[in-house]
Amino acid sequence: MSVKASGGSSLATPQLYQTVPLGAISQAEQQDRFLERAELGELTAYFRSGAKRLGIAQVLSNNSDLIVSRAANRIFSGGSPLAYLEKPAPDPEPAVETATTTETTEVKEGMKLGTVTYVEAKSSSSGGGIFSGLRSLFGGSTPIGRIPPGFRPINVSKYGPSNMQKSLRDMSWFLRYVTYAIVAGDPNILTVNTRGLRETIEKGCSSAAAIVALLSMRAASIDYFKSDPEAKEIISYYFDILIKEFETPTPADKLRQRPTPDLQGLQLPQSYFNAAQKRQKFVMKPGLSSQEKTAVVKATYRQIFERDITRAYNQSISYLESQVKNGDISMKEFVRRLGKSPLYREQFYEPFVNSRVVELAFRHFLGRGVSSPEEFQKYFAIVTAGGQSALVNALVDSNEYADYFGEETVPYLRGLGTEAQECRNWGMQQDLFNYSAPFRKVPQFITTFASYDSPLPDQHVYGSGNDPLEIQFGAIFPKETRNPSTSPAPFGKDTQRILINRGPAINSQIGNPSARGVAPGSLGPKVFKSSDDQLSTEALIRGCYQQVFGFQVYEGQGDTAVEQQLSQGEISVKEFVRTLAKSDTFRGMYWTPYYVVKAVEYIHRRLLGRPTYGRQEINKYFDICSKQGFYALVDAIIDSTEYSSTFGEDTVPYERYVTPAGMQLRMIRPGTLGEGIGAKVDKKEMPRFVQLGEVKQMRTEPELKFRINQGVAVQREQTKIFKVIDFNDKVAVENAIGAAYRQIFERNLSAFIVQEEFTSLESKLSNGEITVKEFIEALGCSGLYIKEFYTPYPNTKVIELGTKHFLGRAPLNQTEIQYYNQILASSGLRAFIGTMVSSLEYLEVFGEDTVPYRRFPTLPAANFPNTQKLYNKQTKQDDEIVVPSFEPV
Repeated sequence: MSVKASGGSSLATPQLYQTVPLGAISQAEQQDRFLERAELGELTAYFRSGAKRLGIAQVLSNNSDLIVSRAANRIFSGGSPLAYLEKPAPDPEPAVETATTTETTEVKEGMKLGTVTYVEAKSSSSGGGIFSGLRSLFGGSTPIGRIPPGFRPINVSKYGPSNMQKSLRDMSWFLRYVTYAIVAGDPNILTVNTRGLRETIEKGCSSAAAIVALLSMRAASIDYFKSDPEAKEIISYYFDILIKEFETPTPADKLRQRPTPDLQGLQLPQSYFNAAQKRQKFVMKPGLSSQEKTAVVKATYRQIFERDITRAYNQSISYLESQVKNGDISMKEFVRRLGKSPLYREQFYEPFVNSRVVELAFRHFLGRGVSSPEEFQKYFAIVTAGGQSALVNALVDSNEYADYFGEETVPYLRGLGTEAQECRNWGMQQDLFNYSAPFRKVPQFITTFASYDSPLPDQHVYGSGNDPLEIQFGAIFPKETRNPSTSPAPFGKDTQRILINRGPAINSQIGNPSARGVAPGSLGPKVFKSSDDQLSTEALIRGCYQQVFGFQVYEGQGDTAVEQQLSQGEISVKEFVRTLAKSDTFRGMYWTPYYVVKAVEYIHRRLLGRPTYGRQEINKYFDICSKQGFYALVDAIIDSTEYSSTFGEDTVPYERYVTPAGMQLRMIRPGTLGEGIGAKVDKKEMPRFVQLGEVKQMRTEPELKFRINQGVAVQREQTKIFKVIDFNDKVAVENAIGAAYRQIFERNLSAFIVQEEFTSLESKLSNGEITVKEFIEALGCSGLYIKEFYTPYPNTKVIELGTKHFLGRAPLNQTEIQYYNQILASSGLRAFIGTMVSSLEYLEVFGEDTVPYRRFPTLPAANFPNTQKLYNKQTKQDDEIVVPSFEPV
């Protein structure tokens, strides 16, 4: 199966005309200046004569048949050539009976039979009506001029109907081109479409006859403007250019020089070159005046920096300017040093990726786009290895630069029509020339060729497709090629995916072998094991189908014989999974419809529970698939060391890791959109006092420790501390119990709650059967605490609340959060609270008889803000995590 995608070659048609305004404005734009007085005068004259030009074109268009008729009568004999003239269908007009009706009908019938030469005028703008048109066929008052030697009339019968139609069509085209040139005010279109036709017409007709026909059409056109000298002058001017260009020999084709002799040169017809936009070329010669040399230097700035930096930014490289003007360095060396300057590096090297840097360097130093993937690979390797300086040297020292620009010429844009270009390079060439570097930052050449034609070494096998899933390593879907991605996959051979673990954060590293076989617990997916006594065989089989196939099979779809073997213990879960993966159902779903790379992605996620880690892993499986096939791929995955250490023989594979894109897709499903999704993000300015407080100098480790511990003193303790020293003091015991409730539950508990759940604990504390520490631990393990501070929150928030309630502070850092998170995830809440209450910190600060309290006055300065923020917010009104697990973006 093949995928057809555009190669980026847009439909490139040369501009076949040039108008006066377009020519004047483009010339001024190229030289980055205002229109001069002479150009403004030329535009003024053009616009003043606009109505006159349109009137001339209107008259010639309305009487085109009569003008062509007169020319045809001059060069043909022996019949009526006008019977072969292509005429549009006449507009229906109401019939009016006049004295000349019968005569007009006879003339029209005679034209059909070829006995008269007559064409009806389309309008009466020329005056004289029908008979004036009839008289104009046989001659006019204006002489046609000199007759070229060797002219002889052409016999209609010998010439043939086909040649007659072509000749009359060509004469009509010549007249149409004249009207175009008159309206445009520029004879460029006559040069493009007429030069080179003499040899072509000479082969089938006679160039002398064609010149007589053009002279006759000029005389016939002038006859319509006998009383208008200005119109006669305009018509004569453009017809003279038409005749002159027709007499000029066919110009030679333009050839593009290639860098090596083994590459075929590209050929371009001269007419395309003539139609191209003319751009002035600047050459630095020793004999130029100071003003001319300054213009050449500015042209160099416009080519290299895409703007006149002296005018736009008041920047210049004065010492280089003086050297090139004085002849100390050549223009070639001046261009080289501009390319290596810090200004060029800042504008065209640092803001872009290397692919775009190569494209822009080709535009600036060679005046064209990148030609082929092979050429791109060559210069991409140069800029990757040597940077900006090596790339500039390679382009300026190339044979192509020497052939086109040499030592004195400023590089110029060699656009489409200026010289021959490769067809597949047209699209990128136009994008490169029509858009400035700051406006278009996406690499055009690499975008076009990396995904489809020939993969480049630093790109993925199939590039980035229009895959709706988060797996962007795979190939394009075979039936979804209408809107392929415009950017190639930015993955190199050494690029590795970021994978998020579905389980405790402490086991998030995929390269940690000891964490592979750790079950995710309640934080991850359901794990099915055959060794689980509480799990039925039917549930185990359903879990296998759900993981391997992605859905529950219908009755009759499953493999009953293999299911029975698993139920009887004849095969392990691992062999059952292998059998399902080699079934026709699995093969038809995840292998047959897709490219190899996409199939590897799907199968890898089904059997190992994670996406592929990078290009190296994909290449390994790709080699297995290409050499040994589908079944060898399944065996390689299931027999791998990772599968054995993670799932073993008795565990059904489960999803262990996901990509950030996949996690994001799950977070934005309907019903899971948070309040802030889609909201406008207001960028907050940093307060002035924060800017002034930023550290500008490097600080040593002893200085940091001193600053962290500043303000910490044992004497600065909380004024009110609740202790139980004498259990006979019932008032002190009651006060300690109330303080414990306020510390652990953040409120005073009502009497009915105390009676219901904590009466026995209070009595044990009053009788001295338990200490205050054991009372605090029992409160933390109670059902009320689990309901209020464990169930509604994620583990990170539970850890924050636990350190607040039992240690009187906020978590110190991420290491402490990860430590408690591992305990909380693996052993539960009771073990988490027991670890904190039994910690050395708790025993040193609170001991056995003190109720935990807010310790922020004695904390280091680094942890003071978090504790202050944690205590000043009510838990039920704000679930923000004070010390997040990841730094906010």
